[in-house]
Amino acid sequence: MDTLSKHLCHGGSQGFYRHQSEAIGLPMRLSVYLPPQAASAPVPAAIYLAGLTCTEETFMIKAGAQRLAAVLGLALVAPDTSPRGAGVADEEADWDLGTGAGFYLDATREPWRRHYRMASYVVEELPRLLASAFPIDTGRLGLFGHSMGGHGALTLGLAHPGRFRSLSAFAPVCAPLRVPWGRKAFAAYLGDDMQAWRQHDACEIIKSRRTPYPGNILVDQGLDDPYLDGQLRPDLLEAACAETGQQVTVRRHSGYDHGYYFISTFIADHLHHHAAALGDV
Repeated sequence: MDTLSKHLCHGGSQGFYRHQSEAIGLPMRLSVYLPPQAASAPVPAAIYLAGLTCTEETFMIKAGAQRLAAVLGLALVAPDTSPRGAGVADEEADWDLGTGAGFYLDATREPWRRHYRMASYVVEELPRLLASAFPIDTGRLGLFGHSMGGHGALTLGLAHPGRFRSLSAFAPVCAPLRVPWGRKAFAAYLGDDMQAWRQHDACEIIKSRRTPYPGNILVDQGLDDPYLDGQLRPDLLEAACAETGQQVTVRRHSGYDHGYYFISTFIADHLHHHAAALGDV
């Protein structure tokens, strides 16, 4: 793994890295913040999945999370949002498909299936990489994200509760089967198989599970978010959770929009949420 840059930050280390990914088949970038406590023992980590058009840098630069993470002894990890340079025709033509828009699933349809394998990367490869290269206790991992990344956090966390012990999201795409962003991505990456689509929809996963996710899911949503009614639909998430007994806390905030001013306002609550669930922090 190549270290691209490293910076002292609140007594810890903010690093940016690149490695050759087996799951993706291309180089991938990620950022890792290690709190001061990591100098003496492995620490738990919260993995953050960013939204459309973002990179591994977006959260670390904009969210202001490192100050509290240093106090809590919590590592922060942010992978890139998609493969880069996969050679798919027009993969950079649309901002909501292709580069920067991997939707945290494994594509099954050509020409995407070879490299667009973000689910395998986040669930399988990334924890192995963290365990081998950093003082991170991968038995204590949380997962959270924003928008498309909130969708990814919900679906991957719900599908792999043994891997991720805590789960939260900012303005997630809650029901991608029913909104334009999700339908566009699923048609391109997964084809016409609606059953395959349901496996990547948080509401459908919740309704299909025999037992709820073992913990409360925290969701924050701004009420001045321009995507609220057309793309995000937290009301459908609440309904699915109510139907199945899944614990969820959906907080709606007047005046807040979809961006990182919103995220930075409530990031402390999410870090405390993960720290409490991961224990010993």
